[in-house]
Amino acid sequence: MKATQILHEHGQSLWLDNITRGMLDSGQIQQYIDKYSVTGLTSNPSIFDKAIESGYYDDAIRQKSATGCSDEELFVELAIEDLRRAADEFLPVHERTDGVDGWVSLEVSPLLAFDTAATIEAAKTLHAKAARSNVMIKIPGTAEGRPAITECVASGVPVNVTLLFSPEQYEAAADAYLAAVERRLDHQLDPAVGSVASVFMSRWDDAVATRVPEELKDQLGLAVGLATYRAYRRLMDSDRVQRVQNSGGRIQRLLWASTRTKDPAASDTLYVHGLAAPFTINTMPDTTLQAFYDHGEIGEPMPADGDDCDAMLARFRDAGVDEAALAAKLQSDGAKKFVAAWNDLVERISAQRAAVA
Repeated sequence: MKATQILHEHGQSLWLDNITRGMLDSGQIQQYIDKYSVTGLTSNPSIFDKAIESGYYDDAIRQKSATGCSDEELFVELAIEDLRRAADEFLPVHERTDGVDGWVSLEVSPLLAFDTAATIEAAKTLHAKAARSNVMIKIPGTAEGRPAITECVASGVPVNVTLLFSPEQYEAAADAYLAAVERRLDHQLDPAVGSVASVFMSRWDDAVATRVPEELKDQLGLAVGLATYRAYRRLMDSDRVQRVQNSGGRIQRLLWASTRTKDPAASDTLYVHGLAAPFTINTMPDTTLQAFYDHGEIGEPMPADGDDCDAMLARFRDAGVDEAALAAKLQSDGAKKFVAAWNDLVERISAQRAAVA
């Protein structure tokens, strides 16, 4: 039995962090579902940027350009078409798991990351356009994003909270989600609105690679993961979550993101086997998924009590790493990277429109 299937049977969902129209047309997405035990999908502007550069979307771009839409509007139309198809392929999983799994994610414009009202409007519009029950809208877990998360979930829009890095940022996102579910319960609405909290892992180790002793390299991400998983398990057992679940609501699942190993000297499945835990999700690019399928190993699942994460984090503090300050910087830098990727994508659309005109 392959490692991907074993991990799935141990209770962790494997999602693919990639989508292109070529993958849909060739049946590759369905193959990942059937052969690799993949049960969901995430997307981002960088992925679409590369696919559009390849020329695969030229016919669609030429056709849609005739409508007079803006470059950004054209991209949204292309992305929604792809995400609808992906959502349809994952729908059997979604129905089989009663809405727990089988989700695909579509990102709201990162240009709106610090505008709560605009994010709310854009998220609701995107979800309505997608017109699929298993589409989540990605909203950053920034201070400005959290009220948008609450409002959108309260309105029935499933949300993938992105750009989370620390246990504290995760807990703030979970609070925003639970506040929305409690609001729905107060108004006698169905509380079972899907949501995941995406915590980015590899960027921790990348950020300190040249600042810590050799014996601490590639260990900060997993230590933060352990601390975040401990916070997740404590929340699962809390009175607040138990009350919500007793009324038909669900907890927001924890998702490990940014799981491609950036250090060529480290294991290419470091953030897969190191973050194995039931009732969580690991979303990974093709290369990481294929590596884990090919030679992945599964050890003991993550301990609910965080094991020795406090001692490990103390070693990083002794080495001069301020976790709270670094988490804030990673989130801020991540938001800027999202904006840069979005702008690059819109420029790519513009260039491609001109090329096919």
